[in-house]
Amino acid sequence: MNNTTATTTPPSLWVLCLCAEWCGTCREYQPLFNQLAADMPQARFVWVDVEAHDDLLQDLDIENFPTLLITDALQQARFAGTVLPHLETLQRLCKAALAGDLPLVTNEEWLAVVPGLLAAVAHGNSAASKH
Repeated sequence: MNNTTATTTPPSLWVLCLCAEWCGTCREYQPLFNQLAADMPQARFVWVDVEAHDDLLQDLDIENFPTLLITDALQQARFAGTVLPHLETLQRLCKAALAGDLPLVTNEEWLAVVPGLLAAVAHGNSAASKH
């Protein structure tokens, strides 16, 4: 995992991109993800390789890329799913989440993995690449 925004201030938003190293779409998307991370210091952006860290995903099966998990400051999941690999899409989702305009995720499989993923990232687990 790569964390692109390393700060000591708790983030108002967590944005996790669940991808695979072998995925060409993910490789093309990562610079856009990193760009938005630089533009949104109030959020913590994390790149998660689903194959290297499948233990954190439990029974969740990620089949399409890129897949995003966005949580609010209270670590409540606000978006979980596949998106088109466009910067504008990610920007809109992040702005909507920050404004509180996204409903809570209710899918049980996603809700089961959120605490473990965020704990691994928050505690500097080498399983994440933070931006």
